[in-house]
Amino acid sequence: MSSFLYSLGRAAYTARKTVLVLWMLVLVATGGLALAFNNGLNNTVTIPGTESQEALDRLAITFPETSGASAQIIVVSPGEGDVHDPAVEEPVRQAVDELSAMEAVASAVSPYNEQFGGTVSDDGDAALVAVQLHGQTSAIDQSTKDRLAEITRSLDQRLPADARASHGGPLFSQEIPGASIVEALGLIFAVIVLTITLGSFLAAGMPLVNALIGVGVSVALIFLATAFTQVMATTPLLALMLGLAVGIDYALFIVSRHQQELADGVPPREAAARSVATAGSAVIFAGITVMIALVGLGVAGIPFLTTMGLAATLAVGLAVLVSLTLIPALLGFAGQRLRPRDRSRRRLRATTRNAPSERFFAGWVRAATRFPLATVLAVVAALGLVTAPAAGLRLALPDAGALPKDEPARITYDLVSEHLGPGYNGPLLVTGNIVTSTDPLQLMEDLKSEIERLDGVAEVPMATPDPDATTGIIQVIPEGAPDSEQTKQLVERIRALDEHFQQTYGVDISVTGFTALGIDVSEKLGEALLPFGVVVVGLSLVLLAMVFRSIAVPIKAALGYLLSIGVSLGVIALVFQDGYFAEFLNVAATGPVISFMPIVLMGVLFGLAMDYEVFLVSRIREEYVRTGDAHSSIHTGFVSSAKVVTAAAVIMFAVFAAFVPQGDANLKPIALGLAVGVFVDAFVVRMTLVPAVLALLGERAWWMPQYLDRILPSFDVEGENLREELELAEWPRPDSTDAVACAELSLVDPASGQRVYTDVGFTVTAGTAHVVRGAEESSVTALLLTLAGRLKPDGGKLKVLGFALPTRASSVRSRVAYVDVGSDGAAAVRRAIGESPELLVLDRTDRIPSPSERESVRRLLADSASTLTVITGTTGSSQVRELLPSDRPATLSDIRDDVPDLSGATR
Repeated sequence: MSSFLYSLGRAAYTARKTVLVLWMLVLVATGGLALAFNNGLNNTVTIPGTESQEALDRLAITFPETSGASAQIIVVSPGEGDVHDPAVEEPVRQAVDELSAMEAVASAVSPYNEQFGGTVSDDGDAALVAVQLHGQTSAIDQSTKDRLAEITRSLDQRLPADARASHGGPLFSQEIPGASIVEALGLIFAVIVLTITLGSFLAAGMPLVNALIGVGVSVALIFLATAFTQVMATTPLLALMLGLAVGIDYALFIVSRHQQELADGVPPREAAARSVATAGSAVIFAGITVMIALVGLGVAGIPFLTTMGLAATLAVGLAVLVSLTLIPALLGFAGQRLRPRDRSRRRLRATTRNAPSERFFAGWVRAATRFPLATVLAVVAALGLVTAPAAGLRLALPDAGALPKDEPARITYDLVSEHLGPGYNGPLLVTGNIVTSTDPLQLMEDLKSEIERLDGVAEVPMATPDPDATTGIIQVIPEGAPDSEQTKQLVERIRALDEHFQQTYGVDISVTGFTALGIDVSEKLGEALLPFGVVVVGLSLVLLAMVFRSIAVPIKAALGYLLSIGVSLGVIALVFQDGYFAEFLNVAATGPVISFMPIVLMGVLFGLAMDYEVFLVSRIREEYVRTGDAHSSIHTGFVSSAKVVTAAAVIMFAVFAAFVPQGDANLKPIALGLAVGVFVDAFVVRMTLVPAVLALLGERAWWMPQYLDRILPSFDVEGENLREELELAEWPRPDSTDAVACAELSLVDPASGQRVYTDVGFTVTAGTAHVVRGAEESSVTALLLTLAGRLKPDGGKLKVLGFALPTRASSVRSRVAYVDVGSDGAAAVRRAIGESPELLVLDRTDRIPSPSERESVRRLLADSASTLTVITGTTGSSQVRELLPSDRPATLSDIRDDVPDLSGATR
């Protein structure tokens, strides 16, 4: 992969104008399509398969007047007055008539009509108008909402001077969020950090441009998607927040590596290519981990959460793609201007050990590793203490009580709670099939009486069958608020009566409504946390084992991630549930946190935690591989990477924290959790706990069983393979025309530990033939498979068709045909030649079954293109030379120990 990224970086640098124009065209095109075809956002939450949703779907068919969106208008009487005063009652009745005349309104219940659930407070100082609409909240257009608000304002003007009217209810409980100037402050802070880290405004501007283009395209695509599906209003803001954070950070890693290459005297285009190949490999890994975790949100089986995860995945994927293509193009425009001046570069090299930042981070890692056990215990104890409040975290869907205090819906919510009771903000609907009843009215009264006796029920204002007497509806007012534990327990009590109602009345009941739906959503999301956590942690173990070739490092990384998650959830519980610093952070109301917060936080923070793990620990591993000193590699690797990791973490913290003060109520806890999680994970877990754990483990940190090392694919995040390929660029000689060049090749059987072949070396000129001879057929086959890019050698140098192996094995496999001619015969050779390979490898040529088959193979090779290079394998038969065209030069290599090397001996 690093080789591919190297080529991509060079190409983007060279075609910089084209790359920039293409991305600008994509941005304009997607933005234009989004403006033309978007259908708007909504905050409707539906979860198929839950009792409340299924009951609501049935009501939409049998009793549609009760299944749609609902709203409320509360009227509060003046001073010592009463809502039954004619000066109040007459305007209220007029407003009810205006509401009933609206096409979108299914019913408007006057507070004075007690027979149909009208509601007046016990002291007569407040009345509640209940409005039921056709269709779900997502189907109610803005004009209908505006008309409801207009009727409320007219009512308020007609009431006596001290009276008031306010509208709200579930229809108005969610506001469509938008970005504010506060989020821009996060970008300004990011620019400051980038300028300090990269040392120039020019370099600092590149990550910002990169992130803005990426999020612009992703947000435009999300709005375009509303033409085909419903998208929750929080979704584009989450994509914006993530896209900005990772877009800036990923670009920062590439630009920073580019500057390091320039400081070492590498030409700009080569520096850009190398930076994309090395830092870009880490960016791809980091992006993939975030994307997989976000796609994993679909584990919950909740449509809106799956959509949110896919949209955020799109934003992160675009951030990666833009970083790998646009950044090298922008580096091309900068050219030599990012190169440090010679005098500055010499000074930098001479004083790097004494630079303030180097001294600071050197002191940091020394402090963390001086007494590693004490560091580990202190960090775990401190983080565990902050995690403790997470045990009491409660989840719920937000209602109007979470809105800012000056919002009409929040004002209505507070007035209803004050004058009627908190339960009126979230009434429950109990529905059942009563088609078999001979006296539906009496049946509904009996059901009402039983429910009224339950603990937690404030009132049952309505119990009625539908006009066809097939479905019964009972409205239940809880004593507690919609998001309270008391109301949740009441829902469980009512559902527990289902078996009793079936046996006694023959009625199968279900509990639904906005409040019950929120309770079911929270419960299902809570159930999904454990399997999602197992998937995420398990994924981290596998991915990090691939990267670091270690058992201990992935386990340590996963446990550190759990600590970061615990602290994030603990801080969220302290702020949003217990009220600590709530006023400072502009939290409108304390209480349960939005249901999908933990699973989104776990998914996003997993990817970000792996970012810092890779960028920091990969440098430590690189030093360990180079020196073999486990302890000094911690110090050297930490100091060389800590500055960039610190800048990246500070930028992410600033971007996430900027969404807290004025952010959407749904996004606030997620943004705060990510800000806290990034800070703790980067500075406490990765930069303090990790060095201490590595110091404790020593060389054991990098141990991996040999069999596991072989079966796990390698993820070259530091571009080690690219460095090997660059080192072999001029080998065996500049402008070489050799089709194959190898030296000191060796392979050991992992099962037995016996060598398969060793110290093999020869060259094969393009267009010629070569014979590989050995005493053991398995050894010859293994070597031929190695030359064909199908088998990885344990040591030595190898280039085939100009590609270094095993780095470019995929490129070699696409150009080299391997045929077991001993079993497949001439037909397989004919098919292979028909695919026009550049190199043909024929194995077990001494096992061709018949002279006629051998002659067919010889003719095929004689008729093949003169540019085709042929390598054959044999266990010593002299007949193999008869297969080769007489006009094609041939050489021989013997891999047997008891026969002299005949490499280069021509026929």
